[in-house]
Amino acid sequence: MATMITTECINCGACEPECPNTAIYEGGAPWELNGTKGEPLSADFYYIVPEKCTECVGHFDQEQCAAVCPVDCCVPDPNHVETEDQLFERAKALHPEKELALTAQTSKYRKGA
Repeated sequence: MATMITTECINCGACEPECPNTAIYEGGAPWELNGTKGEPLSADFYYIVPEKCTECVGHFDQEQCAAVCPVDCCVPDPNHVETEDQLFERAKALHPEKELALTAQTSKYRKGA
């Protein structure tokens, strides 16, 4: 499932530069995907665009936004439940120039496997 930022966000901005998919935006800022702009999903605090979030699958073994969040407000979004395969396909589509792989280092779903 995609990750979301809750209303407990303190707008510190620590999460935004950590996202490998540029899926995190400051409140009030429009988002962009494939040249199309979208309306902000929040006016008051940082937000994550579900269509761009891969839970860092293909890049890291944990969500980087959650790893740096000082108030633990980056949590799973129950409205956007997805499989590792779906997230990995999205990562490949977002980064066609990169050679991505699914390993214990690039997917939380493979940790301890």
